[in-house]
Amino acid sequence: MNTKQQLKALVNARRGMLVPGAFNALSAKVIEDLGFEAIYVTGAGVTNMWFGLPDQGFMGLHEIAEHTARIRDAVSLPLIVDADTGFGNALNVRHTVRVLERAGADCIQFEDQVAPKRCGHFAGKEVISTEEAVAKIKAAVDARQDSNLLILARTDACAVQGFEAAVERAQKFSEAGADILFVEAVTTAEHIRTLPQRLEKPQLMNMVIGGKTPIVGAEELAQMGYGIVLYANAALQGAVMGMQKALTVLRDERSVREDSGLVAPFAERQRLVGKPALDALEKRYAV
Repeated sequence: MNTKQQLKALVNARRGMLVPGAFNALSAKVIEDLGFEAIYVTGAGVTNMWFGLPDQGFMGLHEIAEHTARIRDAVSLPLIVDADTGFGNALNVRHTVRVLERAGADCIQFEDQVAPKRCGHFAGKEVISTEEAVAKIKAAVDARQDSNLLILARTDACAVQGFEAAVERAQKFSEAGADILFVEAVTTAEHIRTLPQRLEKPQLMNMVIGGKTPIVGAEELAQMGYGIVLYANAALQGAVMGMQKALTVLRDERSVREDSGLVAPFAERQRLVGKPALDALEKRYAV
């Protein structure tokens, strides 16, 4: 079973698979090392960590494809890749699917915001027409080379047009061939409970730490029937706090020791990036 087939089985089980977001290859290796079953390549995380900018449409296809390829080389877990709005119209979406599938994506997410998009938990979002959004999902479905590649359709209509409009859009995305549905930025526990009852396809619920959606435990979301429980930027926010703590001590005390509890040990850092395996290969190929 390849990673696309693995992901399809995991999502269809609807047991609230907990999926963290990765913003680079090392964060992906940490996720795999800790025993998670899949990885979300986060557009917001790439934008924040690569450019130092907010999630407001600054990332392009080149950046997310490059990160996907590097992460694919680093880990063996299934990859769900955030492709924002598809970087243009339906033809651009078609090209995006081809590029990201070659880069190693097992699932590609598209959303229905007006470009330039912004974080789903920011104010000021706008969405394209339902007809245009459906056409883009159809283009994504038609573009995939492997029928096991999953298309994840996200709608941001809840914040703009209301919950009922968002559910209606998600249903149309399902009819257009989307494999997984994602209603972003719901704001009540009742809406969270309702979605799996209203929509047939497996769904993703996004738990944004500090965002608009109430935080609900993965076990409870599994009982509701969600396929994926996403924490897209838990690793990023944890990394930022870790950097701030370690660098504050360095600034104030002029040194940081390995036993300070502020940094990963040198040996652990080398283990995560696979140095022992490369050392063994170096010996094997020595002349």
